[in-house]
Amino acid sequence: MKITFPHMGNLYIVLKGVFEELGVAVIPPPKCNRNTLEIGTKYSPELICIPFKITVGNYIESIEKGADTLFMWGGCDICRIGFYNIIQKDILKNLGYDIKLVTVEPFKSPKEIHKFLEKLYTLTGTRNYLKIFAAFIKGIKLLNEVDAFDQLVNKIRPRAYNKGEVDRVYYQFEETINKAKGYKEISETIKKSKKELQNIHIDKHKDVLKIGIVGEIYTVVEPFINLDMIKKLGNMGIEVHRSVIASEFIKEQLDFLPFIHSDKSQVHKAASDYLNTEIGGHARHTIGNTVRFGEQNFDGVIHLLPFTCMPEIVASSILPTIEKEKDIPILKIVLDEMTADAGYLTRIEAFVDLLEKRKEMKISV
Repeated sequence: MKITFPHMGNLYIVLKGVFEELGVAVIPPPKCNRNTLEIGTKYSPELICIPFKITVGNYIESIEKGADTLFMWGGCDICRIGFYNIIQKDILKNLGYDIKLVTVEPFKSPKEIHKFLEKLYTLTGTRNYLKIFAAFIKGIKLLNEVDAFDQLVNKIRPRAYNKGEVDRVYYQFEETINKAKGYKEISETIKKSKKELQNIHIDKHKDVLKIGIVGEIYTVVEPFINLDMIKKLGNMGIEVHRSVIASEFIKEQLDFLPFIHSDKSQVHKAASDYLNTEIGGHARHTIGNTVRFGEQNFDGVIHLLPFTCMPEIVASSILPTIEKEKDIPILKIVLDEMTADAGYLTRIEAFVDLLEKRKEMKISV
């Protein structure tokens, strides 16, 4: 068995570590690129969202490299991601690929955790539940370590005296991670890269703009789909905070357990005046986190959403009200396979100019 999974930011690092810890051969897909998108777009329904298209491309690239088993995290309430596995399996079957697709649904009770461990058994062939559970716990630890590392990158990058230094450390981090095997090597790589980051000379007193990124989780955490927005903003001297990250998403799936805590209740409370029910995807989080960013005196918010994503379209119709009431500028960017880097960057630069002028005016008053 050779297993693969779609890219979604740095989540591949965690999945790679867990499956290697369980003795499974892993074939991660190549980093998402234009070829990935072109392949996925060619074989996907025209009006399906871009995360669907890219993950189809991920699968096909991995299968061509020898993968025979596909692993995917399941849907988010009534988001269309709940149907991905059914449609994608048919697409791959029609293309003549004989593969096994294993989907794990979101955790809502201990019963779902048991089902997840059962699926890990089918993938690894071991009934040693202690080993499987231990690998699962290590995966949670890796997820927290990776996201903490990314958050540190986002804090240091805008303050570094040498702008290219953070990017150099991050590039080396990715290169080493791809060669690392299992939990121990991956964890050591993260810790080593974190120390390198902390040794970078920064301006601790630099007054930087702070921008919150909200929207559908895939568009927020996958750098290819958002055209490396977090990196671009950081190198423009802006501290970026993502409203949804993989570790928090998993915590929200597990917070029915007494020892797991997430921010979900605070986010829902913040959204309640504008959206007090679940409509799928991360729409409620988009609203709640935008309100929270406004209350935390962020300079601006960027809303990312895939073209045709209904939950985020609903959220985007509410955001102008929040923008006015919380006095926080919001830029909406819709992403699909036609999104061009040049026009998108022009809009980002214009938005940043607006935020800088607003900040100057506040200081001068």
